Amino acid sequence: MFKRLTGLILAGLLLSGPAAAQETKIKFTLGWKTQGSDAAFFLARDKGYYKAEGLDVTIDQGEGSGATVTRIMSGAYDAGFGDVNAIIQNASTRPNEAPVMVYMMWNQPPFAIVTKASSGINSPKDFEGRILGGAQGTPTTRLLPVFAHKNGLDMAKIKLSNMAPNLQEPMMIKGDIDAALVFNITSYFNLVLNRQDPDKDYKWFTFGEFGLDLYSNGLMVSRKLIAENPKAVAGLVRATNKALIEVAKDQNAGMAAAVNFDNLINVAVEKRRLQYSFDKLIVSPEMKEIGVGDIKDDRMTRAIGIVVEGYQLTRTPTPAEIFSRDYLPARGERELSYTAN
Repeated sequence: MFKRLTGLILAGLLLSGPAAAQETKIKFTLGWKTQGSDAAFFLARDKGYYKAEGLDVTIDQGEGSGATVTRIMSGAYDAGFGDVNAIIQNASTRPNEAPVMVYMMWNQPPFAIVTKASSGINSPKDFEGRILGGAQGTPTTRLLPVFAHKNGLDMAKIKLSNMAPNLQEPMMIKGDIDAALVFNITSYFNLVLNRQDPDKDYKWFTFGEFGLDLYSNGLMVSRKLIAENPKAVAGLVRATNKALIEVAKDQNAGMAAAVNFDNLINVAVEKRRLQYSFDKLIVSPEMKEIGVGDIKDDRMTRAIGIVVEGYQLTRTPTPAEIFSRDYLPARGERELSYTAN
């Protein structure tokens, strides 16, 4: 009887003890409120991909893709989805505290200037003599002088009107401003929700097409997590990569996971936003060449220079301080094939 009891106890320890000990808790922050473009994180959670890597990932809504960086630096979060350009800003002055991007998702930047098709603005030079509405502190607004310099514009001839982000599209629709300094993946759907046709009735001047070849949002982690548990970082990247590749092939599966996370979202709009993220931000010639998740160091060097100029930073970080490919799956595992469905 004693031997049988001892055997049962040992079996219980083998089944529960090591498994529990291996599970690493990770607090993860999104870049904003629940959006379809975040579907890969929800799918990885729901399908058990994080759990299979020994991770217990708690996902919270965000306060902005730049705020992801400060949330991680504060120690409140271990990882998140946010803007690499915010890492560059913080790494300039606090290199030992700024998080590190470990999986680049948005290969193309969302920063753009949008205007009505009827505005008469057909080239960047036409912004002179116009009123541009921008939210103070956002990357698009802060980088406007660099955009102007790259495109030969006289900033003295451009009037900048500061406003809350939620007022930009309504004021442009009314004609109170001539154009808005926006994130295209946000503004496009704000226009949709305002019963506008953002393709037919608006023109988009994306910074990436006009001299500001920046990277954007991706999966970032704290330096503390890298130092203390690099295996968890690799697992987080591996699981997210697996889910993103699945969502690229099946957006309905991604949306089901998004609804499971937040059943109050507008499914039709958020599915379009998810597809928009692949069409405009993720899929690019570079991504097809090097695989999703990676970067090119020479391009990152140029991007860092643009951010240093735009924000007048006193120190220029190196690409190695900003991005690490040490945790990426093999190239063959990062082959993303997107089909809208």
